[in-house]
Amino acid sequence: MAIISSTLLLAILYPMFTLSAQTTAQYLYHSCFNDRGNYTTNSTYEANLNLVLSNISSNTQVENGFYPNSMGQDPDKVYAIGLCRKDIKQDDCLGCLKNASNVLPQNCPNRKEAIGWYDYCMIRFSDRSIFGIMEINPSMFMWNTGSVSDQEGYKRRLQTLFESMRSEAASGDSFKFAARTSFAPDLKTLYVLVQCTPDLSEKNCSDCLTAVYGNIPPVVGSQGGRTYAPSCNYRFETYSFFDVAYATSSSPPPFLASPPSPPPPPPVPITGKERKKKTQTAVVIVVPSVIAMILTIIICIFLSVRKPKDNFETVEGIKSVDSLQFDFSTIRAATNNFSEANELGKGGFGIVYKGMLSNKQQIAVKRLSRTSQQGDSEFKNEVLLVAKLQHRNLVRLLGFCLEGNERLLIYEFVPNRSLDYYIFDPMKCENINWERRYKIIKGIARGLLYLHEDSRLRIIHRDLKASNILLDAEMNSKISDFGMARIFELDQTEGSTNRIVGTYGYMAPEYAMLGQFSTKSDVFSFGVLILEVLSGQKITHFHDGENTEYLLNYAWKNWREETTSNLIDPTLRDSPISEMMRCIKIGLLCVQENASDRPSMTSVVPMLNGNLDPIPTPKQPASFMQGNVVSSTLVTQNISSSGTNNEASITELCPR
Repeated sequence: MAIISSTLLLAILYPMFTLSAQTTAQYLYHSCFNDRGNYTTNSTYEANLNLVLSNISSNTQVENGFYPNSMGQDPDKVYAIGLCRKDIKQDDCLGCLKNASNVLPQNCPNRKEAIGWYDYCMIRFSDRSIFGIMEINPSMFMWNTGSVSDQEGYKRRLQTLFESMRSEAASGDSFKFAARTSFAPDLKTLYVLVQCTPDLSEKNCSDCLTAVYGNIPPVVGSQGGRTYAPSCNYRFETYSFFDVAYATSSSPPPFLASPPSPPPPPPVPITGKERKKKTQTAVVIVVPSVIAMILTIIICIFLSVRKPKDNFETVEGIKSVDSLQFDFSTIRAATNNFSEANELGKGGFGIVYKGMLSNKQQIAVKRLSRTSQQGDSEFKNEVLLVAKLQHRNLVRLLGFCLEGNERLLIYEFVPNRSLDYYIFDPMKCENINWERRYKIIKGIARGLLYLHEDSRLRIIHRDLKASNILLDAEMNSKISDFGMARIFELDQTEGSTNRIVGTYGYMAPEYAMLGQFSTKSDVFSFGVLILEVLSGQKITHFHDGENTEYLLNYAWKNWREETTSNLIDPTLRDSPISEMMRCIKIGLLCVQENASDRPSMTSVVPMLNGNLDPIPTPKQPASFMQGNVVSSTLVTQNISSSGTNNEASITELCPR
């Protein structure tokens, strides 16, 4: 099918002004595709065009703002697409599409192909199929006439924001949309939005956004800009132009931003008489000031060497996120005084409770027990780290509470519990078919890709396992529990530790035996998860008839003997075998003994989506768990969790 090769690059200046999401949608621009030919008045093509545009602007059944439609038969068949911003209410969306449907044929009379852009929506039609095809031409851009002072700082901040938002939008399902609010270098608030048509593949959406981002010319010091193409768009401003309820706050968040210090007051000239008077006053003030300073130093030294009490309000570093802190009384009321009826589960850290805030928002509260192995450093790590991470496949931290001996983490409520609750239960696993399992696997992969490559920080989770994968109402997977996570510099590839934490069976051999960890350590854990999801059995307790085997050994044996159907959960036997075989192959690739042989998540995600073929052939996986090298020094703890056995969140080993 022909792709339009001509490029329209329109530059429009617009003054800085405040625009709310409730104002009338404004017309921006249209293109008439003059090289695509004309139709005649009162022809069959015109009748089909009027009908398809009318259907789009009156269709109230589609809820994701995307309205593809076609009408008629070749050569008079008309294809059309309507697309609204995700943050726009459906009535406003339909109003914009209706207006665009009326205006576009008038602006492009008798043209067989045309496109029109508005603030709220886009509409296009053609005599060729335009569904699922990534197109960046024609394109247009506009920029704000308001200027900024720190041009390089703005450029770097926008680049960082764009890269994370591109990944989020491209990996979206029904919507391919992302919006952010963030602080700019001059402490103004940045509002950024990206969107693709939902019919694009993840790769095509990412490629389209990359192309339109490069379209914005280097307008020196501009406070805002936008660029539109048929398949995607991008916009940034220093004023709110979308409904912020659909946006996530991106690092550096408001509570980490330091306002500029006020300038010191100008010196006041002193006369001769005043100088003598001030000298006498200074003698009186300095002596007690010196005494007070000495006392302060003594008190500080005393407090620094004195053993701290069990009061976790003094956890160092938490003050930087004070705006996320909840009052203990608020959480106690939300959980009905931490009643047993509100318990969601237990783990090595303590108990998780369901709660509801006064604004009717449901929450999950992790209450760390006094005997928890997860100490102050892990608590602080989770608060400071998760507050900076925003992705649909990561559980969202709403806040924390430090009061007396209480340490609480407050998360979004995820109603369908954790992955292990389903796949390891012989009854409940029947309720989670292959389509859901495949969706869960791909969601975990996208979350890991964000942690490793697309977030502002490079994060190594270090405790990826089935009990740390939560499932929301639509069974979307969300990675949780970042107490063990480590931050890497962007150019850092590997770290090491003398304190090995994690869970038996999920740890990569180089980490369990030598304390070396990297993104490839998480890839190993992800490979284990894939095989568990496929088989429905735990890594360390795979049952083959009357025998119990280590799952990786069993998977490799059946892969080598071409009997992989033995590995698949019997409840999945009627599912698409090609997808399951692909996942088995990817799972085995991820658990290779040498870290360098494992793929990165940048490769894993396209593999799962079928966009990277052929997939390399795996070698024999790590087999160190068979022997007593690790198991002899490994301490595990089984914690009862609502009828299931969960491994402890923290397991310590002595590295060799």
